[in-house]
Amino acid sequence: MTTSSVNLTTREANAATEAQRYRALLAAARGLVRCDAAALLRLDGDVLRPLAVDGLSDETLGRQFPVASHPRFARLLESGRGLRFAHDCGLPDPYDGLVAGQPGILPVHDCMGAPLRLRGATWGLLTLDALEPGAFEAVSPAQLDALIALVETGIEAAHTIQEMEARAMREQAVAQALRSGRGAPRELLGSSPAMKQLYSEIDTVAMSDLTVLVLGETGVGKDLVAQRLHARSRRSDQPLVQVNCAALPETLADSELFGHKRGAFTGAVQDRSGKFEIADGGTLFLDEVGELPLTVQAKLLRVLQSGEVQRPGSDRTLKVDVRVIAATNRDLPAAIAQGRFRADLYHRLSVYPLVVPPLRERGRDVVSLAGGFLEENQHRLGARNLRLSPAAKAALLAHRWPGNVRELEHVISRASLRAFGEQRRGARWTAIEPHHLALDAAAAGSPAPQPPVPPAPATAGAHANLAAGGGGTLREATEAFQRAWLADALARHRGHMANAAREAGIDRSNFHRTLRKLGVARPDNTP
Repeated sequence: MTTSSVNLTTREANAATEAQRYRALLAAARGLVRCDAAALLRLDGDVLRPLAVDGLSDETLGRQFPVASHPRFARLLESGRGLRFAHDCGLPDPYDGLVAGQPGILPVHDCMGAPLRLRGATWGLLTLDALEPGAFEAVSPAQLDALIALVETGIEAAHTIQEMEARAMREQAVAQALRSGRGAPRELLGSSPAMKQLYSEIDTVAMSDLTVLVLGETGVGKDLVAQRLHARSRRSDQPLVQVNCAALPETLADSELFGHKRGAFTGAVQDRSGKFEIADGGTLFLDEVGELPLTVQAKLLRVLQSGEVQRPGSDRTLKVDVRVIAATNRDLPAAIAQGRFRADLYHRLSVYPLVVPPLRERGRDVVSLAGGFLEENQHRLGARNLRLSPAAKAALLAHRWPGNVRELEHVISRASLRAFGEQRRGARWTAIEPHHLALDAAAAGSPAPQPPVPPAPATAGAHANLAAGGGGTLREATEAFQRAWLADALARHRGHMANAAREAGIDRSNFHRTLRKLGVARPDNTP
């Protein structure tokens, strides 16, 4: 059994256990107040969804109750600490005909309920119903308060248990990854202003169900943005299903996304669920969505519009509840103009666009990212304390990174291997120097970034070679490299001291002192 299968089985078992907890809570509530039916409904936006019922038919669990369409539920939510409806109340009862074990479809005659709160926020509703008029007349306000306190305490306990189980699953996944040598699951890293802005945008949209289009150059970590969005969403305990649209042959893309019916085409020997069905209740991440064929784009648009999937070869439609996150490094408006991407699909996908900044705009984030990759390689190689030398850090900061974070990962992996091969016996650490990074060679074979940016000044590369193997001491080589890097930074920012200091990751006063110490000439009329 694969790890993903085990995780799916564990999630299903946890969901079943959660339902049992809520059913037991309802049974306890019915022990305090005699009634024919009770239900727990969780508020999800403007819709109430039944989580557990006792005395109502199972059909109730498959229903959703928009608050605006059910005035009794709306009044209960607004009531503060609950209320009882008169048996002759003219408002329609949502449970008419849903009480279980009755010989026919019978109306509910007495109804009582209360809003439930969890950690200061409205969680949902508890409802109690009876077929006999006046059944709840003897229930005092004190009894109702005690009932609400009991149920809210139970919900708090269930929620805490869920959090503990989710934390245990995450820790187990990390432990399994470490044992397998893959390292812990990766997350977005960085504290640059560009990344702080991205984190803020992610947190803004994560709790909604809006479709998100993640934009950015190749290698910036768009998949990690999708994972962070899912982890911070209300669907975090449900599956995140990823599809690489660029890897789907046109003949199989339809079946991969929407499934197929047995006999739909040659080789379809059994029914198959598509990714939309597998992701039901969770999140579907469509990576490289700009590569989808036009025929599949039309079907994807229909699913986004209606929430319904139709398997090839079947006349039946299936309703799915999926939050879609798409990602691309393509210029989709240009693809629309060229007739290679549908304009209506683009607008459906880009309800909330997120732009992931390229590594060259993230300042000293490159050093913290490199530290994470060094830690992974250290465990993989069995090396002792892989460390970047000051000259190597300066070289990383000076590089333009056309391949972004993915290029950095590969550079660090190669440098770790080279440095490990040169490690002296008994050394307390393994130092990575600029010649291990070989950034000049990496730059020569790298594609141009998108959009194109001016190449880095040649002086930095020349001094990188000096620091790697030129004459003088290590300190002299390091200072020579720093001198060249600072001069290049000032040139890149047209002498703007504050911007150059920000890129260097130091405050302006220290930046001035460093320039004086290294003898770097400041441009005339610098702001």
